Amino acid sequence: MMLDKRMSAAEMVAQIKDGMTVGIGGWGPRRKPMALVRELMRSDVKDLTVVAYGGADVGMLCAAGKVKKLVFAFVSLDAIPLEPWFRKARESGKLEVLEVDEGMFQWGLKAAAFQLPFLPTRVGLGTDLAELGGLKTVQSPYADGETLIAMPALKLDVALIHVNRSDWRGNVQVFGPDVYYDEWFAKAAAKTYISCEEMVDRMEDHYPEQAQANLFERCFVSGVVEMPCGAHPSSMPPHYGWDMKAFKAYAGAAKDPGDWDAVKDRFVGASEAQYLESNGGKEAVAALPLPIF
Repeated sequence: MMLDKRMSAAEMVAQIKDGMTVGIGGWGPRRKPMALVRELMRSDVKDLTVVAYGGADVGMLCAAGKVKKLVFAFVSLDAIPLEPWFRKARESGKLEVLEVDEGMFQWGLKAAAFQLPFLPTRVGLGTDLAELGGLKTVQSPYADGETLIAMPALKLDVALIHVNRSDWRGNVQVFGPDVYYDEWFAKAAAKTYISCEEMVDRMEDHYPEQAQANLFERCFVSGVVEMPCGAHPSSMPPHYGWDMKAFKAYAGAAKDPGDWDAVKDRFVGASEAQYLESNGGKEAVAALPLPIF
């Protein structure tokens, strides 16, 4: 018998404990597992170390006081360059951070996936990143003797990822012009929880011609849940684009005094069904046009 990995979002979040390191897939305002993030927002979990190419996922968690430390390369809504709720948390001085280059961040995930303590890189040499982040250097043992930055492994207790399609065994398919680094989030984590736009029975029976869209093996998946529109307000190609109207409202709410407790119900909701209803329902989300660059 194949292992049935279907779970509810609440069951997934119940596996996340205070103080854990949580990696969040996606990229800024693109293909973020926002439904799982909202479920995490509804929980009492706190003191997290969050690892992400950040967007509203990071901003919301920081605004709610759930983040003790943030490891990031950027936190942006793209058209809104600096995520406003993250900015408020960062400027307060209460947030511990490790800020690295986008490539260094990827290197840290890969080091964890390869079960290595670090990977050497030239990226960051000649900048303040190493000093500010407390990163160390290593010397090549070969004839070149080159000094390199040792990017530490970004080991994750849990990764949260949103995909286009999955079956109940955790075989996933991911579409769109860019899959970002979700593969490495999955492989860097002790447990990976997946939300998907569509759940099918056995992937090979339904979509064998799209097997190349299987981004990582099912052995890396601990649980999967079907959550249509689960990336909203971020984009989820080819299903729907980002909801810039929602992002602008979210950013506007951060303006002084910017009290998260006063607006959290608007952007999180008591349940995912309520959240989607307040944003026009699945039909409205599905109608959001994909951005063109």
